[in-house]
Amino acid sequence: MSETIVAILLGILEGLTEFLPVSSTGHLILASELFGYDAAQWAQFNIVIQLGAILAVVVTYFRYLWGMFIGLLKWEQVAVRFVRNLLVAFIPAAVIGLSVKDQIDVMLESPLVVAWALLVGGIAMIGLEKNVRPGADSGVADIPLAKVIGIGFIQCLAMIPGTSRSGATILGALAMGVGRKTAAEFSFFLAVPTMLGAATVKIASEPEKLLAGGGLIGWGEIALGLIAAFLTALVVIRAFVTYVGRFGFAPFGYYRIVVGGAAIAWLMLR
Repeated sequence: MSETIVAILLGILEGLTEFLPVSSTGHLILASELFGYDAAQWAQFNIVIQLGAILAVVVTYFRYLWGMFIGLLKWEQVAVRFVRNLLVAFIPAAVIGLSVKDQIDVMLESPLVVAWALLVGGIAMIGLEKNVRPGADSGVADIPLAKVIGIGFIQCLAMIPGTSRSGATILGALAMGVGRKTAAEFSFFLAVPTMLGAATVKIASEPEKLLAGGGLIGWGEIALGLIAAFLTALVVIRAFVTYVGRFGFAPFGYYRIVVGGAAIAWLMLR
């Protein structure tokens, strides 16, 4: 399979899974095992194309985010609370992520960790969906600070590859009584500083690897991956909130169990 095709497929996979509670990182790791390409060679590529997914959030919610920006300049309380909630929820991941970076890198090399995380996360997702009653939707700015802090720490579970950042934050928010739509949108917005920070740290720590192998995977492949991730994420973000409003999160839980179980069997028997 050519590098161009792999770049496009990985970009689509990133865009499809980044904002769904199924773990984009986990899927990218399993894809490397399934299709047999050199995961280490594409590691920086996988980090950079996340910027395409971030851009999709900004474009989708541009009017809302621009309104919050203007409101912040005017020190309007809704905008102030919105920014406060994002910053407070982001801090635990920033602090803990930097302190356990080496351990995270080790887990990223284990497809079996991903598979088990997908399976266990799917079971937890179905259990929460059946036993937790989400509250009314009130907007990201209106989430109480105590719940925001809790969501921030719960997001740290996603440092285990296969757990899913969006899954952890959304389900954590639901467990605390946040409405489905508000929980999903908070997860989208929180992805911007979290993913941007993670990408910046990774790229800054290994700048020489940005081209992933000195030319085999270059700027052309990176550009294709970014565009594919951006366009795919645009569609997913718009559809996701509507979907979970009608069907909830249980379908994603069953999907995780099937994929995780199949991956465990395949990895252990191959």
